[in-house]
Amino acid sequence: MGSIPLQRDTANRSASMSPGWSDPRADGVRVSLPGSLLAPGTARRLVRAAVADWEALGLLDACPGCAAREGGCPPGVPCPERLAEDAALVAGELVTNAVVHAGTEAELLCRYEEPCGDEPAALVVEVSDRHPDRPVHSHPHGSEQSGTPDYGRGLHLVAALAERWGITYRAALKTVWARLPLDGRGARLRTADRGRAASGAPDREQTAGALPAQAREEWDWLARGGAASFLAEASDLLAGQLDEDRAAALAGQLLVPRLADWCAVWLDAEGGAHAPQAGGRTAPPPRLTGVWHRDEAAVEQLREQLAAAAPAAPAPGSGMPLSVPWPGPPGSGAAVAYRLAVGNRGLGVLLVGREGGARLPDEVTSLVEDFTRRVALAVSAAREYTRQATISRVLQRGLLPSKLGRIPGVDTCLVYEPSGDGVVGGDFYDVFPAGSGGRWCFALGDVQGSGPEAAVVTGLARPWLRLLAREGYQVGQVLDRLNGLLLDDAMEAAEAAALYATGGHGAGLADGQPSRFLSLLYGEVVPAPDGSGGVRCTLASAGHPLPLLLRPDGEVSAVGEPQVLLGVVEDVAYGSTTFDLGPGETLLCVTDGVTERRFGARMFDDEDGLAVLLAGCAGLSAGAVAERVRTAVHGFAPTPPGDDLALLVLQPGPAGPTDAHTDGPVGDSAEGPAPE
Repeated sequence: MGSIPLQRDTANRSASMSPGWSDPRADGVRVSLPGSLLAPGTARRLVRAAVADWEALGLLDACPGCAAREGGCPPGVPCPERLAEDAALVAGELVTNAVVHAGTEAELLCRYEEPCGDEPAALVVEVSDRHPDRPVHSHPHGSEQSGTPDYGRGLHLVAALAERWGITYRAALKTVWARLPLDGRGARLRTADRGRAASGAPDREQTAGALPAQAREEWDWLARGGAASFLAEASDLLAGQLDEDRAAALAGQLLVPRLADWCAVWLDAEGGAHAPQAGGRTAPPPRLTGVWHRDEAAVEQLREQLAAAAPAAPAPGSGMPLSVPWPGPPGSGAAVAYRLAVGNRGLGVLLVGREGGARLPDEVTSLVEDFTRRVALAVSAAREYTRQATISRVLQRGLLPSKLGRIPGVDTCLVYEPSGDGVVGGDFYDVFPAGSGGRWCFALGDVQGSGPEAAVVTGLARPWLRLLAREGYQVGQVLDRLNGLLLDDAMEAAEAAALYATGGHGAGLADGQPSRFLSLLYGEVVPAPDGSGGVRCTLASAGHPLPLLLRPDGEVSAVGEPQVLLGVVEDVAYGSTTFDLGPGETLLCVTDGVTERRFGARMFDDEDGLAVLLAGCAGLSAGAVAERVRTAVHGFAPTPPGDDLALLVLQPGPAGPTDAHTDGPVGDSAEGPAPE
């Protein structure tokens, strides 16, 4: 396979190459793609742009049929536009195999291959991944996939479009390649053309030539695989939408003006307009989510015409679109309503209109019907996500304290950042008074897992801590009794209730695996007996990272002894450590979201990284220490933290306003005890 020939001097180049790409005359277009569902769509866009650039460089000749817009592309004549569509589909499928099926990042190479002997020039698409031991999926969907078939059609499509394709194995690298010749894609009959030729029906070019210009262009676009490309692009874009209104807006932008002159989307209320209503009540009417028109000036007028009510639409499950009256002067065009539904559950109505015809072409009707199913799946997924996020936010408001108590004479600062979308996680905290004598207690815990199972443990552990502390139990005794409560059978019933309340959407655990492990740092502080202004602190760690004590001279030491997690072993006796925390000294307590923050094989606390960082914080306030640690954790890796992050800083000294940084439901420190 040769390099790209230099057919035209660079001074005659009529279009600049896209930034960051290789020179196509040397090594082709090469780009690394991340392992996400957006990678196939990115690959298709890059390949289309590369073919357009190569045409501008003179490597590919323009198609006379496309230039004249008459009768489509003649057979046997190279067509860059058709080549771009074919190459984009091939690139999208190969990247899908690497990203979705192999689960790895991919490297895309699109290059020009010179003619050699009897072999014509060709465009070669290569996609490499780093997992050569994983099989290439030549079936439309892997058997392990349980989702909808929207993310790749397997290598059957690649085999249909390419002259030949294959797989090359190298050390730690697998490359799947496809070769598309440049000797005129129309010369080789596609499957549909062979069927028409056998039946004596007119071929694509003859049929297209008898149509009006707009219909002829649309026919040619569909014949070149435009429908498959459109659906693949739509699937990639809709898959990332977690808001139903944004999914509806994206649907309108994809349809107009490609397939329709205008469209509108109505969404049913949660539960669906067809769902049974309690007490015989009528379901609320569908909500007009958006209106789109190829002429922006006509949007408001169309909205007024459609605002009265949603059009009649097929019942969920019928699958057939329904023609509806044109919203305006009769005879101006055709309008068709599609039901947005998943199974037999209706979600809304999609209405599309095209001017200047009594009906929509069958090809367009069928394509929009396929597209509607993808929109409905995106809306359904967005609603499920919203439902679960709402449940988590409600849980979070009840599981964590609304305000952080301020210990008299101690500057207290908290940082709490739940991972993901900011919903409740496994980390929890508390600072509260525990009776007379100026006794205050603090806790920083981390429940195993996430979701409802972790939430129910968090919701029970924090009140139990407060109750046991106020009953007068000492630090070690509190952990002893909390360990017994976690091992009690009543916890199983509480977890089952939480799973039932959330529809069973927890992360789930293997059979027989305990789900109530809890790491906890718990302590209490009382005024120092010598009246020096410091405090006497007693604490115990149960499977939790040990706190670090910073002296005024920068010396850092761990406090306490490692002990077993709570909820693992019965009849264990937990010990505690007592020490004085004087003015100018700082106690830093963190969860494993800080110490185990990862970047590749490295962790943040490798080689005592946290202690080294804390040593440089001598003389800083509690808030400044907390902010420096938080900033260092975020800056340790280029990606956001994948675990909850919580840290608590205690610093005896003059009591003053705290500058705590919180991203959770907790506000800054409150004056006086936290509300019960």
